[in-house]
Amino acid sequence: MKKLLLFLREHTTLLIFQLFLVLFILLLYWLDGFRGYNTAIYSVVMSILLTGAFLGAKFIMQRSFYNVIMRKPKQMEDALIRHVQSPEHRQTADYMRSLYGLYQNEVQTLYAAQHRHLHFMNQWVHQMKTPISVIGLLLQEDGEVDKRSIQEEIDKLQRGLDAVLVNARLETFEEDMQIEQVVLKRFIQQIVTEHKRLFITKGVFPDIQIDEHLIVPTDAKWMKVVISQFITNAVKYTFETNKRVYFTAEQTKEGFELNIRDEGIGIPASDLKRVTKAFFTGENGRISGESTGMGLYIAKEICEKLGHPLTIHSEIGRGTVVKVLFKNGETGESEDEETDRGTDGSDQNLRRQSDASGVERA
Repeated sequence: MKKLLLFLREHTTLLIFQLFLVLFILLLYWLDGFRGYNTAIYSVVMSILLTGAFLGAKFIMQRSFYNVIMRKPKQMEDALIRHVQSPEHRQTADYMRSLYGLYQNEVQTLYAAQHRHLHFMNQWVHQMKTPISVIGLLLQEDGEVDKRSIQEEIDKLQRGLDAVLVNARLETFEEDMQIEQVVLKRFIQQIVTEHKRLFITKGVFPDIQIDEHLIVPTDAKWMKVVISQFITNAVKYTFETNKRVYFTAEQTKEGFELNIRDEGIGIPASDLKRVTKAFFTGENGRISGESTGMGLYIAKEICEKLGHPLTIHSEIGRGTVVKVLFKNGETGESEDEETDRGTDGSDQNLRRQSDASGVERA
């Protein structure tokens, strides 16, 4: 009964139109003098019968559609209406299928993001236990506390906290993005200086060969996260001392390309295509035992959102080259040509600091 009432409400306008049509026919007969009452009655009856037959046939054809929409849904698949006859309802069914597909994609995206975040947090908590345990053991030792070792573990904790904050802010990246003109060499020097303790500890030194006037459009805060990740990987997977990490920039048809090349152990060819996948650690990650598999994934996500294509080339035993393309880069005069020597992350500067640190430890 509910289906029939719904059907009649849907066709109320048609019934009203038919009523006016019958009254119009009667008006014509009245104006003609009602010379044929039988013909007038026949016309009215046939109009009612034809209208009823049309609506009855249409109701039978659309009965399956009304069966579906009058039923209380139990799952999202119930939105996929099948066995409809009218063009309007077929179009509605196609629209619902497309809408269902969008819904499924959004649900899968949210589920993947939630699963990735949960997995990352589990790995991060497990990884943070190591430096905390090491600090606890160092504090329990008799004698003078090894401040250098404690500082190394604190640095690991700091990098871990930074990774969590970056991963959390990545979901609202567009709200936090601000593109500006950045002097590339000065920018790289500042990041290298912030990682000078890591360079000195590993005995690896930076070699920056970038034009002082090169300016690139990017978000300095987010790009700092990317470059820092590349530096950390380059130093972490360089196990021999007195090796270098080279920073160069070259012009291409599409813009300026920043190259960061290390002399580390390299990435196996079987892992190269998967190193930017979430939680993929590969052979090198198992060697170091400190990899979460999220560093290069986050770097790639940031580069894609900023519009900086990222490519990675590597060869076992010969190192890795990471390339970031800055489109629409230019060479011009920067506002401040004087570079702060105190923040100069050059090879010679870090060597002097390394030597001084070695003298202090001696």
